[in-house]
Amino acid sequence: MKKILFTILDGLGDREIASLNGMTPLESAKTPNFDYMVTNGVLGLVEPFKFLNEKHPTSEGTHIGLFGYKDYFLGRGPYEAAGINMPLYKGDVALRVNFATIENGIILDRRAGRIKETEPLIKALLQIEIKGVKFDLKRSNGHRAVLVLRGENLSPEVTSNDSGKEGEAPLKIVAMSEKANFTANILNEYVEKAHQILNNINGNKANYLLLRGAGQFEPIYSFKEKYGRDAACIAGGGLYKGIAKMIGMDVIDVKSATADIDTDLWDKFEAVSKALEKYDFVFLHIKGTDVCSHDGRYEDKKKFIEEIDTYFKKLIKREDLLIVVTGDHSTPCELKEHSLDLVPVLIYGNGKDGTTSFSEKEAKKGSLGIIKGEKLLDKILNI
Repeated sequence: MKKILFTILDGLGDREIASLNGMTPLESAKTPNFDYMVTNGVLGLVEPFKFLNEKHPTSEGTHIGLFGYKDYFLGRGPYEAAGINMPLYKGDVALRVNFATIENGIILDRRAGRIKETEPLIKALLQIEIKGVKFDLKRSNGHRAVLVLRGENLSPEVTSNDSGKEGEAPLKIVAMSEKANFTANILNEYVEKAHQILNNINGNKANYLLLRGAGQFEPIYSFKEKYGRDAACIAGGGLYKGIAKMIGMDVIDVKSATADIDTDLWDKFEAVSKALEKYDFVFLHIKGTDVCSHDGRYEDKKKFIEEIDTYFKKLIKREDLLIVVTGDHSTPCELKEHSLDLVPVLIYGNGKDGTTSFSEKEAKKGSLGIIKGEKLLDKILNI
């Protein structure tokens, strides 16, 4: 039985860009190691999993789908909380938070300039309590945080106040069921109180909270029980570590790993090599490709892909290893958001199909065809 390195380059898929001579960042990148794996491996396309109520694939939904847990989705908040070791108890409601910039009631920047130093802001908000409900806020990566509500009669069945767009007013949080009215009301009150406090201490920079992905904790069966493999996760982003932890993977802490292009790839791949000595399934998540896409930085995305490629040189020599490289979803740089586009997938270590380079176009010729995201892992394990 071969070991498996399951590599997700977040937001990998893209569309043709005129400034790149009509190529995608992946297609235009110089990737000799990826191309070697393609020449000696197989290619295909993945249709990212999305829930029926989603317009486009989400990071949480696609990963839950990829690991085969779509019927056990908890909402994004609990995974984010788990990823930063934030305690969750029965009845708690957790939400993903963005620090944002708002002026005259209009969102100017959903990420507040990708602010990183948020600890003083969080400290100022920790004293808020509304109608017996306590609010615990903890920093995640960069402009991100996690909010946990703790009290009686709480429900995760509430909408987001984040429309995903700038230049518009934040949405009102609305209850999706009668039992969630109380939670929706106190969340709207909390957001307004937080805005007043942040405005007083931080002016017009990070002065607003955008909330989404409400969920409650429930235990679910483990990856080992489901697939019979001991699994480890190496990631920088709290969401991905949290998903891995929730499904029973061991999360390996790499302190220099971030959820951006400043992540220390050397340390991450050293951790991969060590993990492969102990585990027979290693999930490696790299977020920077998606960050570049959301900011429209296609040249940076291209260069980052080239940098990632260099670290596979040693791994491709291992005969005991099946290497999988794909994305969770496509994030076209010119769109700056997730799309329904298919994502290329490369599998190296068992057979080849005559394809020659790692790109969206070449993947259409691959022998794997089009695989639904929620079926990919079964396909890999069968290989």
